[in-house]
Amino acid sequence: MKQSLQLKLSQHLALTPQLQQSIRLLQLSTLEFNQEIERYLADNPLLEREDGDSTGFSYEGAQTSAEAPPPAEEAVSHESTRDGADLESNALSEWGADGGGSHARGDDEDADYQEFQAATTSLREHLTAQLGLSQLGQRDRALVRLLIESLDDDGYLSQDLEELAAMLPAEMEVDIEELRIALRYLQNFDPPGIAAQCPRECLCLQLRGLAVTPARDLAIDIVQDQLESLAVRDFGRIRRALNCSDEALRDAHQLILSLDPRPGARYAPDDVRYIVPDVIVRKLRGQWIALLNPDAMPRLRINRLYADLLAGQRGSGMTGQLQEAKWLIKNVQQRFDTILRVAQAIVDRQRQFFDFGEVAMRPLTLREIAELLELHESTISRVTTQKYIATPRGIYELKFFFGSHVATDAGGAASSTAIRALIKQLVSAEDPKRPLSDAKIAEVLGQQGIVVARRTIAKYRELLNIPPVNLRKSI
Repeated sequence: MKQSLQLKLSQHLALTPQLQQSIRLLQLSTLEFNQEIERYLADNPLLEREDGDSTGFSYEGAQTSAEAPPPAEEAVSHESTRDGADLESNALSEWGADGGGSHARGDDEDADYQEFQAATTSLREHLTAQLGLSQLGQRDRALVRLLIESLDDDGYLSQDLEELAAMLPAEMEVDIEELRIALRYLQNFDPPGIAAQCPRECLCLQLRGLAVTPARDLAIDIVQDQLESLAVRDFGRIRRALNCSDEALRDAHQLILSLDPRPGARYAPDDVRYIVPDVIVRKLRGQWIALLNPDAMPRLRINRLYADLLAGQRGSGMTGQLQEAKWLIKNVQQRFDTILRVAQAIVDRQRQFFDFGEVAMRPLTLREIAELLELHESTISRVTTQKYIATPRGIYELKFFFGSHVATDAGGAASSTAIRALIKQLVSAEDPKRPLSDAKIAEVLGQQGIVVARRTIAKYRELLNIPPVNLRKSI
C-alpha cells in the first residue's frame, strides 16, 4: 500500500447563492417579496429605487443570464408575450389608474359605502359610553363594567355568573343576585341581544324588544321550544307542536331570520387584507393578453455615485455588495418574466373562462404548463402560489385555473371548477319548496353528458358551502 494522486472529472449540480436567491424570490407572495426588497434596500447602500430624475442607473446586465445561468429544468426565456408597448399602455389605461376590475364601485353605490368601513368604535367602548349615561349607582356601575369586560367579540357572556363571582375579591362581598341584576341592566343596552349566554337567549332578547304582534309571540315560542327543529327546517314538526298555520309560521320564520345572532360582531375591527395583483388580463384586438402590473414591480437600480467610486477599486469591501445588487436586479427581472410567461400560458388555455365564466373552465394541470414552457413542475407550483391575476371577472389566484377533470359521455373531460359552477347555477335556480337533492343534481348533469357520482356532488356542494336539501327547503 502506498499514497498516490489521481485526477478525476465529474459533473454535479450546485445551488449557487444567486440561484438560491432566485428560487426564494420566485416563491414569495407579493407582500413577502416587497418586504424582502425593502430589506435588501436597507442593507445594501449600492441598491436604490428608480424615481424618475436621479443619479442612479438600471443595471444593463440584468437582461442577460451569462453570469449565473439557471438549471436546464428551470431555464427562463426572456421572450416577451406582450403585443407591443402600445397594447400595454392601452390596456393599463382601460383598466384604470387604481388597478381595479369589474368590482369597482360606481357613483350610485357611494351611499352604501359606510356598510363596508371598519368600525371606529369597539363594542366595549360603545357599551361603556351607554353606561356613563345611565343612572346606576357606583357599585352597580362597577359590576356592569366587569360584565362588559367579560364579553366576547360576538357580544356573548361566555362565563357563568358563578365563575365571575368566584374571581372577585372576597372583600367586595358580591353575591350571584347582584350579578344577575347587573346583567339585566347590561342586556337593556344597545345592540339588542347583547350579553346573552347562548344563541337562544340572544334571539329571545331581541324578540322581546319588538312590538307585540302574533308573529313576534309565535317567534318567541319557536326560539324557546323548537329552535332545533327550526335549524333542520322541520316545519311540519313545528306546526304540530305549536298548532299554527303555514302563513303564521312563515311570518314568524321571516321575523327570526331578520334577527342578528352575533350582535357584537358589527363592532369588531375588520381584518382587511388588500391584494395587489401581479398580472392584469385585458382583451386587446380580440385576444386575451396578460400584462405585468407596474404597481407590483419594484424598479431597482445601482447608485451611480457609489458605482463610479468602486470602478477603479477592485479590492474594496463594497465590491461584493455591488455584485449582490446586480444579482438581485437580475433575479427580480427573471421572477416577473417567469410569472408573465406562466400567466400568459394559463390565459391561452383558459380563454373560454374569460369569455363565458366558470362554466367554461377546462381541465388544466401543472404538468401541462410545465411541458409547454419547458419548466419544472416545482417552478410552476412556486409561480402560481400566492400570485394573483386581475381579470374583468375579478381577482383570482393563479392556482384557481388548475383543476381535475371528470369524464363526459362524448369522451372528453369537464373541469371540476366548471362542475361546481353548474351545481351553483342549478341550486340558485331551484324551487325553494322542492330543492334538488344530490342524486337529482347528478341526474341533471348526466343528461348534459357529464357523468358525476352523487358523493362527488355532495363533496362539491360542501366546498361551495351549500347546505343539504333539507336545510334549503322553505315553507
